[in-house]
Amino acid sequence: MPAKSAISDIDAQIEKLRDRKKLLIVKSAERFARAATKSGLAELDISDEELDAIFDDISRRFQPEVKNLTQLSSQTPRSPAPASEAVAETPQNG
Repeated sequence: MPAKSAISDIDAQIEKLRDRKKLLIVKSAERFARAATKSGLAELDISDEELDAIFDDISRRFQPEVKNLTQLSSQTPRSPAPASEAVAETPQNG
């Protein structure tokens, strides 16, 4: 019954990925909590709505940079084709 073992293998992989996702979320939350505590933000009396607005602002500030870096890295510089290839690519008329 290879199909059942394959399905159970996939189910096991899915469960491992869910556990990994939970761990990454916890680590990320701890990282932000440390930053908030270090900066004194945790000591301030700020409503959840204000915190959401602050984090939205931070997100907008940094997301364009991430998008620009992604676009720049996907645009690899191309070297010009050697003359022999350039000649081979020109259409022949008649």
